[in-house]
Amino acid sequence: MNPLEQYQLEMTRRQLLSTGSRFLGATALTSLLGQDQAFAADTIPGNEPQGLPELPHFAPKAKRVIYLFMAGGPSHIDTFDFKPELRKIHGKELPDSIRQGQRLSTMTSGQKSFPCVAPMFKFSRHGKHGTWVSEILPKVSEIVNEITIVKSLHTEAINHDPAITFINTGVQQPGKASLGSWLSYGLGSPNKDLPAYVVMISRGPGQKQALYSRLWGSGFLPSKHQGVKMRSSSEPVLYLQDPNGIDRTMRRRMLDRLAEINEEQFGQFGDPETRTRIAQYELAFRMQASVPGLMDLSDEPEDTFELYGPDSKKPGTFARNCVLARRMAERGVPFIQLFQRGWDQHGSLPKLIRGQCRSIDHAAAGLVKDLKRRGMLDDTLVIWGGEFGRTIYSQGKLSKNNHGRDHHGRCFSMWMAGAGIKQGFEYGKTDDHCYNIVENPVPIRNFNATVLHLLGIDHNRFTYRHQGLDQKITGVEESHVVKDILS
Repeated sequence: MNPLEQYQLEMTRRQLLSTGSRFLGATALTSLLGQDQAFAADTIPGNEPQGLPELPHFAPKAKRVIYLFMAGGPSHIDTFDFKPELRKIHGKELPDSIRQGQRLSTMTSGQKSFPCVAPMFKFSRHGKHGTWVSEILPKVSEIVNEITIVKSLHTEAINHDPAITFINTGVQQPGKASLGSWLSYGLGSPNKDLPAYVVMISRGPGQKQALYSRLWGSGFLPSKHQGVKMRSSSEPVLYLQDPNGIDRTMRRRMLDRLAEINEEQFGQFGDPETRTRIAQYELAFRMQASVPGLMDLSDEPEDTFELYGPDSKKPGTFARNCVLARRMAERGVPFIQLFQRGWDQHGSLPKLIRGQCRSIDHAAAGLVKDLKRRGMLDDTLVIWGGEFGRTIYSQGKLSKNNHGRDHHGRCFSMWMAGAGIKQGFEYGKTDDHCYNIVENPVPIRNFNATVLHLLGIDHNRFTYRHQGLDQKITGVEESHVVKDILS
């Protein structure tokens, strides 16, 4: 007897009346709350609409995003935001007029002295426009003609968890939907055999702040839009493999029966998560066939590994994940996010940031070069950056090799390349201490609004009704697209 027949036989008259009343109540409540939006987004598996019918709002520049997220806060001072004057203030006390009573983290709030620390590395000009880049990023310096460096981002958060939550979800508090989930919900995916939003994590040689799955979670959106974490092990996605004794034919029959039961449940209660469950079962079934081929790099020519660097042959590395990101982009995955841990350098910064840059430099530049040679950079948006920057002053005693830098949200740098972004461009300016923004500030909300714009989405019109509010990734405050960086 199949599960559906068993379920029907065991239903009593009392259960039938009870479930019927619950269905009527749920229907009435849904009508009162105006939650038709959630129901409209879910249909029978296999016939799902690809995102919302009104999207994109206008012709997009980008078809996909590869977001290289440097978790921990890369030091803008030691990478891109260089000023020759920094050498002159090395060892001098940071003036109160520059600090302006800024809120400090607990790591430096007890310090009595705040000596400035100039970069310990050489900077050189590169590209057509003479862009300053640190010697610890030699490969990235080769692609400066392709990228825009935004030097004036700023965030309201001072510590890692609220800052990384803010830039990924639009608010500092947990519970909201991530940027990738918003795009999965709004735009869907052209590939039904892979998730619309994929996450991969690698580790660098620094202090490793924890990363929580809510950073790629769906929050109040249907859970099928949360990011799928791919691992470097023999089982890239947990629980994807069939148990021993279960073949594809048997699994297909089981999923068909489960779908029938869940459809009946949906008819009784109208809970959209029921159909999300069906859709996830179906996606997992299709991924069983698509993921192994995606993760197998044996068909990549040797020049691919040369382009991304020697680490690209090592599973779990940032370089390997960059190769996989390109393969996913080729297969139509619209949002791919690579988290690289280890950028939280409160001590031994010169040694740690050199090692961290070494672990990402070759591959990040190689990804941009690879996309360009394949003709994909024109419609792929590549983003590199973290949740905030680091302070010009030393954390702890000033030392050539052991000094660190504390968190700094007032200004930090990120770079973007590809679809709709100006080439060889720098935007925004900080003061001579790389401490405050003096030209063209870019709040996190404006940055996210710009990403949406490149995907053909007006952030003001892209909302989801939840708890009586029209939720947005850019929040309720006024935000705008940073049009000056667009080509």
